[in-house]
Amino acid sequence: MHFTIQREALLKPLQLVAGVVERRQTLPVLSNVLLVVQGQQLSLTGTDLEVELVGRVQLEEPAEPGEITVPARKLMDICKSLPNDVLIDIKLDEQKLVVKAGRSRFTLSTLPANDFPTVEEGPGSLTCNLEQSRLRRLIERTSFAMAQQDVRYYLNGMLLEVSTDTLRAVATDGHRLAMCSMRADIGQADRHQVIVPRKGILELARLLTEPDGMVSIVLGQHHIRATTGEFTFTSKLVDGKFPDYERVLPKGGDKLVVGDRQALREAFSRTAILSNEKYRGIRLQLANAQLKIQANNPEQEEAEEEISVEYNGSSLEIGFNVSYLLDVLGVMTTEQVRLILSDSNSSALLQEADNDDSAYVVMPMRL
Repeated sequence: MHFTIQREALLKPLQLVAGVVERRQTLPVLSNVLLVVQGQQLSLTGTDLEVELVGRVQLEEPAEPGEITVPARKLMDICKSLPNDVLIDIKLDEQKLVVKAGRSRFTLSTLPANDFPTVEEGPGSLTCNLEQSRLRRLIERTSFAMAQQDVRYYLNGMLLEVSTDTLRAVATDGHRLAMCSMRADIGQADRHQVIVPRKGILELARLLTEPDGMVSIVLGQHHIRATTGEFTFTSKLVDGKFPDYERVLPKGGDKLVVGDRQALREAFSRTAILSNEKYRGIRLQLANAQLKIQANNPEQEEAEEEISVEYNGSSLEIGFNVSYLLDVLGVMTTEQVRLILSDSNSSALLQEADNDDSAYVVMPMRL
């Protein structure tokens, strides 16, 4: 194997692929990246057995074919440290990878390509093509609500649901829920649900960098695969039953509050400074056209904000974890937001004022 490549052409895919590779591995080959040269194409593959990412680069010069695995992080650090626009010469020489650029020369250890595990491909049951920017928006609007290390392992990921011409993403950690839908050209009549693990969702979002580009999604029985022009991403699915999110959506809330998103966000941020560091609780008091926000902490410090809102229902006092409210306001983009409440023990429903494609549920706190 022998090829030359511009530093920038190698660095971009290498950084993305190395992102999948875990630093601490039980199998040494899993800290490596698989390099394969065929014709005038170089492909780089990284995996942690759950998520696999393949990046493809066209080579400008004819190359000598071959395949080998080398330490991902070391190769990436070498590329990063080289000057811009340098031409890198990479050659396999007696089971060592020799990397030359300008006056620099590096020799890396390798492991055989045959040792490198591939994610088993099952038959794909459903395929759809989406614009990258829209899929990215779907993920960005919901991924913050995924659980991190919940024993209910099916919450440590995101539900993707496909039904007639709609793709919906739902994430919840048991205290809050985020949901976003988009229209998609999917010829699928019955509902099809998969749970993509947290790491898979975050890696997928990193790939969707070309707003006008397309991404092809294949949902199989045990895997999801996403393909863009330069990358193929595969992730195992979480085997489990996601909670029935439609039962969680509050129905029949009679108290509608409409407010300025940025003003609310700033007021919540200021009040949060003096909330209890562990529980992050704030108290909302609603009265005619006015919202009062209060926080206090064990040091007996207090914060209070008053904001004008559109509201003409009966007065209500309710507590929330302020971080959950800030997360929601942080992903919304409209000027006005609406908050639907029923009583101090029921969840709140937050939505953009003139947009129904996203919905956020936040459970109340007892203060």
